Amino acid sequence: MTFWPPSPKLAALYALVFFLALILAPGRGPLSLRWLRLYPKQLGSSVVGWAAHCTLPASMRGLLLGGFARRYELNLAEAEFALTDYPSLQALFTRRLKPGLRPQDDAAPGALNSPVDGCIIAAGRIEKGMAIQAKGLPYRITELLKHDADAARFEGGYFLTLYLAPKDYHRIHVPMAGHVSAIGRVEGELWPVNEASTAHVARLYERNRRATWVATGSGFDEGLELAAILVGATHVGGVLIDARWRMGRELPRDGALPVPGLPCAPGEDLGTFAFGSTVVLLIGGARSASWKPLRTSGNVRVGQRLGAFE
Repeated sequence: MTFWPPSPKLAALYALVFFLALILAPGRGPLSLRWLRLYPKQLGSSVVGWAAHCTLPASMRGLLLGGFARRYELNLAEAEFALTDYPSLQALFTRRLKPGLRPQDDAAPGALNSPVDGCIIAAGRIEKGMAIQAKGLPYRITELLKHDADAARFEGGYFLTLYLAPKDYHRIHVPMAGHVSAIGRVEGELWPVNEASTAHVARLYERNRRATWVATGSGFDEGLELAAILVGATHVGGVLIDARWRMGRELPRDGALPVPGLPCAPGEDLGTFAFGSTVVLLIGGARSASWKPLRTSGNVRVGQRLGAFE
């Protein structure tokens, strides 16, 4: 029997096991991180990614997708389509919302709006080239922006870390008005990005696979520079930059591409997570010293104001 690529019957069995594992998965804690040192995270993520893309028979979607939605408390009332219209778990995860549900806050000097639905889990000044992952666990900005030769320009600026839970809307949106200068990808590990990991795995964001998007502010946001880092995780290998910024090119496996100053506006598509993970925002530029956050913890939604000039 051929096990890979699987036969249709075996594919259905793999998908069923995968969905049941997600639905019945227990809570995570520090003990699970010890097992993850032995788990083949990249291979496992590839298999999960394949299973998530499998087209489900219409007769099974209510059971499998519905069970997943209940397990992780997805708000299906906000989804663009009915549950059974999504052909796969991946389609459900990357669902769009009904039009008008995430309006952008009004423009203001230095305004920076949330790019995601999520929870702010860390915030602070970038000092000595370091940002804080969790208490006692700093990480280096130059390593986070591995392919940016001038990452030190964010020194003295601000960082905000937003975590997306499995229940959250998984598209990422542009936070400010400006012009995009670069995008990139950093190959890395695929540790989970959750409360246990951020508190116990040193330099987690430096180590994990990630994509980067860099823009310079204009208009009300003149004087700011922003880097958005989309951090992958276990079973979240798919961290995608929107096609507009790629301009018909594929991101290198580990490298960066220049973007010739394409204009961007708050709320436009920036990228997509295959599953929940984390976005780190780095705020720098000539006026970053006068930029102050309005929110440093708690839940936020796409379009809500994160901060502005004092």
